[in-house]
Amino acid sequence: MWLAEQRHPVRRRVALKLIKAGMNSREVVARFESERQALALMNHPSIAKVFDAGATRDGLPYFAMEYVAGEPITEFCDKRRLNMRERLELFIQVCQGVQHAHQKAILHRDLKPSNILVTLVDEKPVPKIIDFGVAKAVSQSLTANTLFTRAGALIGTPAYMSPEQANSGGEDIDTRTDVYSLGVVLYELLVGALPLDLTGIRNLAFHELLRRIREEDAPRPSTKIKTSGEHSSLAARNRRTDPALLGKQLKGDLDSIALKALEKERGRRYGSPSDLASDLERYLRNEPVLAVRPSLAYHVRKFVRRHRLGVAASAAVALCLVALVVSVLVDSVRIARERDRANREAQAAERVANFLVDAFKVSDPGEARGNKLTAREVLDKGAQKIESSLAGEPQLQTRLMLTIASVYQELGLYEPARQLVERALKLQSKVLGPDDPATLRSQRLLARLLQYQAHYDAAEKLYRATLARQEQLLGANHPEAIRTGTSLGQLAAQQGRYAEAEKILLRTSAASEKAFGPDHPDTLSALHGLAVAYDGTQQYAKEETLWRELFQRRLRTLGPDHPDTLDTEQNLAYVYYREGKLPEAEKLQREALEIEKRIQGPDHPSVVLAMGNLANTLSEEHRYREAEALQRESLALRKKTLGTDHPETLFALANLGNIVAAQKRYPEALAMLREALAGETRVLGDKHPEVAYAWFNLATAEAAAGNHAEALRDLRQAVNRGYAQPQEIAESSAWAGLHNDPQYVQLLAQITRAASAKN
Repeated sequence: MWLAEQRHPVRRRVALKLIKAGMNSREVVARFESERQALALMNHPSIAKVFDAGATRDGLPYFAMEYVAGEPITEFCDKRRLNMRERLELFIQVCQGVQHAHQKAILHRDLKPSNILVTLVDEKPVPKIIDFGVAKAVSQSLTANTLFTRAGALIGTPAYMSPEQANSGGEDIDTRTDVYSLGVVLYELLVGALPLDLTGIRNLAFHELLRRIREEDAPRPSTKIKTSGEHSSLAARNRRTDPALLGKQLKGDLDSIALKALEKERGRRYGSPSDLASDLERYLRNEPVLAVRPSLAYHVRKFVRRHRLGVAASAAVALCLVALVVSVLVDSVRIARERDRANREAQAAERVANFLVDAFKVSDPGEARGNKLTAREVLDKGAQKIESSLAGEPQLQTRLMLTIASVYQELGLYEPARQLVERALKLQSKVLGPDDPATLRSQRLLARLLQYQAHYDAAEKLYRATLARQEQLLGANHPEAIRTGTSLGQLAAQQGRYAEAEKILLRTSAASEKAFGPDHPDTLSALHGLAVAYDGTQQYAKEETLWRELFQRRLRTLGPDHPDTLDTEQNLAYVYYREGKLPEAEKLQREALEIEKRIQGPDHPSVVLAMGNLANTLSEEHRYREAEALQRESLALRKKTLGTDHPETLFALANLGNIVAAQKRYPEALAMLREALAGETRVLGDKHPEVAYAWFNLATAEAAAGNHAEALRDLRQAVNRGYAQPQEIAESSAWAGLHNDPQYVQLLAQITRAASAKN
């Protein structure tokens, strides 16, 4: 690991991780790539971020990640003598980071203090989890290379290793493995010592070491302090207390929480890091914790600690004592229900985990036949198994259907995503009812997928029906209604109804900022749609200002590699292109395109769109051969991923026609432009603004080819459909041969009047 400086696109210090020369064996490279991919999948404040990746001139892989100038969490807490509350609050953040990794289907497998660094940000301690070098993907392959573990090889650090890691080579593990390691770190934060004394680890026989990890139970933290002699004084001093008070503080809830996290039997352990964090939060709020078997006396003690003044005042009044007993009983029932709910959630989480492991493994070595499973094949396999593996559990079925559909959507695979959402929606309507908030959320997701597939009328109908029910049931300013309103506004812009879109999105962006805050993703999404509406009404100054603001906000909150940040950067470049700032546009487009290819893959719809935009900029710079090659590649990929009749495919065909026309290959160009015009008319409707612009494109090419009568005819078709850009027509050299034609002069005057009336 090296300290380095990144100079582009932002200047900052980074930690550069690379393989030493001579150590690039297949297994080492595979583990290295696994760590790089694991970190790239995650975006959480408590996990060190990956900024860039590549290979050295010698072909050795490297990646640049967030530089954490921190200390191991145990050393940080001891040096600053953090008390018990401060330590637990810091540890809860670590649990939330590990939970985020699990949600991305990544197990760390080597959690220990040296992999949990703490640094100060604005004088507040912030933990950062590093070193995912032995991470395991539950539901996806992290690297194209085969990543394997030799039989009997230890994966992780023995002192922090779970019993299942120490058994059978550590192959049968799940999310509760990381929970155990977190339990060891928690024990160390509480006591200042490891739960198992493995100081003589180097002298132990291998099998004896594994046996102790599997079978030897840890003492209670409070017992460990009592029997530690001089160490107990040091541990108490580091926690700003004395040994007697520290033992009293640990006894009870913290004993139970630590030992539940360290259960040898996985089924008795916390089901997830978030469950462990939730129990610690209950402890900090003086609420009953799930690790302790509930009893009336226990709930009374907790109640008294939470309401000391009220209990003291009511002690003198018998009526208040009765009320206290009643409230304790009610509280006991509530906690019992919470415990039952938590148990159900844990069982559901286990079912989901088992489903994922079963769905994403190749049980028969002959099944793969030497080929690697692609991400698409893995998702398809999981989607097919949902109904058979989870029969009779509709809520789990819908949960997994919607999760896999979201992954399909992120990969640009809209048709399988839509099919899954339709299946989930039928189940939700039957089980939860058509007006349940979850059902309406799925309905909005279905509308969005229809929109992505250019089924605009169906999408609009579904958006409006969803919005009407949400406003009626939840209120117009409810977050769900605001989100649906934003989606409807974005669709209106895509349909060419820019004034309507602007009106809707001005309202939803203001409502989003009030409901969520200025930097919330929903607020930024509404502003994103508003900027698109500004583009449609040629308000380029407003549009550029808004794209600049959005780019800075997303850069600050999401980082430079997030798809939303890259999308905004591409849109800012597009405004530069519109305004004729071609060098600025090309610089941003190339910068964003390289990152998008690395993050999203070469044939993702966003990447293909970015390629087409760059081709248009190159064409305006008269670099026609380079522009044509790039636009042809973009067109081929759009046909493959979106289909020949998708609007984006037809726009790419029209743009290619313009590039070919600029090279004076007029018959070929005119054929492309006529095909694009026919397709856009068929898909978007005769009145769409893009269709009017397609007529203008065709007229321009006809004029350049010397077909003046056809050019005037096509230009009149564009004007009749609302095209009103006199400056764009007057400045085009393609009209040079028509400047003195009375029909052209009359038509230009008509366009000028229409533009004035519009403004």
